[in-house]
Amino acid sequence: MRSWAGRPVSSLFAAFVAFSCLLLVSGSNQEFHGGTGSRVLHQTKSHTHEVHCSRERSRAAWKAIDEYLMPFVEKEKYELPSKCRLHPENDMFREQEQHKMHFDINEWRCGFCKKSFRAEKFIDQHFANRHSNLVDNSQGRCLADLCGALHCDLTMEFKKPKSKCNAAAAARNRHLCESLADSCFPINQGHSASRLHEFFLHQFCDAHTCNGRSKPFPKGGRKQTNRFYLALCILTLLLLPLFYLIVFLHQREMKKGDKVFERIAKTAHKKKPS
Repeated sequence: MRSWAGRPVSSLFAAFVAFSCLLLVSGSNQEFHGGTGSRVLHQTKSHTHEVHCSRERSRAAWKAIDEYLMPFVEKEKYELPSKCRLHPENDMFREQEQHKMHFDINEWRCGFCKKSFRAEKFIDQHFANRHSNLVDNSQGRCLADLCGALHCDLTMEFKKPKSKCNAAAAARNRHLCESLADSCFPINQGHSASRLHEFFLHQFCDAHTCNGRSKPFPKGGRKQTNRFYLALCILTLLLLPLFYLIVFLHQREMKKGDKVFERIAKTAHKKKPS
């Protein structure tokens, strides 16, 4: 049997079968690549490290460490062990925080890419979105986990309202606090470590009780310049030259007045009859 243009039907049928096979192979390849792409995407998403650590509370924890512990550590010339969770290198956000530049109340700048922001929360979001590769999200590097021991609520910008003391929570925080003292200031590491161990217990741990007798940070902290005092000093320096100028002008006018009185007195004396 012959078809149109004299070609055999068998040859046309064979060509049709071959073309169908090509379509099937192409479709299966597309499905394979599409499936592979979705798996790669899924694997990429699964390998993305999601940070389950509060940046705000980690910042409050570091503020407590920096203000109420480090001045005394520096005074003793003591070096924190690398295994100590209070060590700066054990803060996953430390590198990002060190590259956060604050120029004015409404001007923050990223030290990595120099981008500017109007508030700290925006630069925090920028770090999380653009520079998350600089966060080492390994175990033991979340300072927020230590907030219970370090009284972070007292150093946070927006303080939580006081609640009724929970004895069980206070006991847990005290245990965590004492474990930090043992690991960061081993008493068998010399006099400095022993003194700092005792200091840490008084400064941070003794307040973890519900009897209300001990307060956090009884030894004080890093001395900071009072803003009011600083403003008063600047105002004094600005007004001091003005004060001396007023005194100078007043004295000059007084001298002119004395000379006028002297001339009047001499004139009156000359006019008196002999």
